[in-house]
Amino acid sequence: MTDLHLPLDRSAGRLAAQIAAGFRGAIRSGRLAAGTRLPSSRDLARDLEVSRGVVVTAYEQLIAEGFLIARRGDGTRVARLARPDGPPPVPTPQGMPQDPPAGPGEPHGGQTRQGIAYDLWPGTPDLGAFPRERWAAAVRASLRALPNEELSYPDYKGAPVLRAELSAYLGRVRAAYTDPDQVVVMGGVAHGMSTVVRALLAAGHRTLAVENPTSVRQRPMLESTGIRLIRVPVDRYGLNVDALSRTEARAVLVTPAHQYPTGVVLSPHRRAELIAWARAADGLVIEDDYDAEFRYDRDPVGCLQGIDPGRVVLLGSVSKALAPALRLGWAVCPPDLAEWLRTHRAHTDLGSPVLEQHALAHFIHSGGYDRHLRLMRRQYRTRRDALVRALQEHVPGAAIRGVSAGIHLYVELPRGCDESAVVAAAAQAGVAVAGATPMWSRERGPKALPALVLGYARTSETRLAEAARLLGEVVTQRAQG
Repeated sequence: MTDLHLPLDRSAGRLAAQIAAGFRGAIRSGRLAAGTRLPSSRDLARDLEVSRGVVVTAYEQLIAEGFLIARRGDGTRVARLARPDGPPPVPTPQGMPQDPPAGPGEPHGGQTRQGIAYDLWPGTPDLGAFPRERWAAAVRASLRALPNEELSYPDYKGAPVLRAELSAYLGRVRAAYTDPDQVVVMGGVAHGMSTVVRALLAAGHRTLAVENPTSVRQRPMLESTGIRLIRVPVDRYGLNVDALSRTEARAVLVTPAHQYPTGVVLSPHRRAELIAWARAADGLVIEDDYDAEFRYDRDPVGCLQGIDPGRVVLLGSVSKALAPALRLGWAVCPPDLAEWLRTHRAHTDLGSPVLEQHALAHFIHSGGYDRHLRLMRRQYRTRRDALVRALQEHVPGAAIRGVSAGIHLYVELPRGCDESAVVAAAAQAGVAVAGATPMWSRERGPKALPALVLGYARTSETRLAEAARLLGEVVTQRAQG
């Protein structure tokens, strides 16, 4: 059978052994995956022009060795236990870039943590709550109404229908001041952020101010653009604008609605100072609005972009609200920057996938997005409350920060705890947590306490309580040690 790539040397004889060896090689190389259904012995014999008995002999040998499995009514398949050998290492040609290592304390995307029963790693929503049926309905409805012309190459800024829905939604929910022409659909916040930074470099910027602490994942992504990062401290009021003004930076990346990772909300007077700085320095504020949809104990905080649309770029996505896998986000920009982004997309990737954009537009327009967010706010608040209560009971010396919003907590450990030892011991106990130290620069200061960043979106209340109990045991042992 030609598509199985089983060449036979008929002069060498032992055809059954050759067929068996060919299958073994295909399975070990991964070319034939576990579960793949093979042709019947009669069909394969006809395609290879051998007797059926030769194929039966080869199949029987492979079944005996565990490479294949045969069931009545299901045919012959590659066995689930047939593990492919690892591919030989391919040398990287000299001068070619290699994958960067994961930042300390943060795994590559999609990496699983073995032996972990309670995953409190921050940054991911409850993926099991993704509204599959309602999303599928939105896909079907948008496809039914989609004109044939929309299946061509997209508008580089994004589908006009989605930009219109996002403009109205952000104005209603985030107090943004925008119109559809200022909205550019991006592949998530990370895509928007790195692309805006490239626009800054093209405009002559050489430095970008970022918060201290900040996300471990963002730093290598930003540095890969070639811009130099300047760390600006965050205190209980948010970004220290006085410290920012003493730097050479004319652009700053901030998380004002819920600072990552501390959870601090940028205070009103700091918001005014930041906008005043941008105007005086002829600067730009990049506003990462990563989880602003989830606010529990206080009124929603409007976005900075609504205060000065000409000085602020608002970045957002559905990664926390729906699922990161959708890779749908937006950048709300001053008009000149929006046009630069449009041209950049035209020269690099020809825009974002169209069908998902129309599905999201329908989901927002139909009210499904708002309903989903209301449901998730209730669930996340219940989980947050359960984790806070359990931490107060089992880790009494800890200070819990950032509880008013988002899907993570910032937990300062009792003074004297070894943060890295707590993280390692928690993993041994089956609880995955992130230490805060890698998120700070070296200028963190001697008074800063060791801390953990705990995500609670993916875990039930009962399991959060058990995770906190185990974490309390670990902290107590390390404090005593």
